[in-house]
Amino acid sequence: MASLLRDPGAWIAIGISVLFLLVAWVMHRVIVKVLKAPPPTQEAAARKPPDTP
Repeated sequence: MASLLRDPGAWIAIGISVLFLLVAWVMHRVIVKVLKAPPPTQEAAARKPPDTP
């Protein structure tokens, strides 16, 4: 175990794993926040200009 902690490759692998977990947690929070947001009202949809080229 002590030699594993001195290996730079092990620290790189641990760092990348932690980074992936952090990104996954942030994405989860954002997706849940978007899904819990109330749907747009009819007034907001009516005020939106049409998508014409």
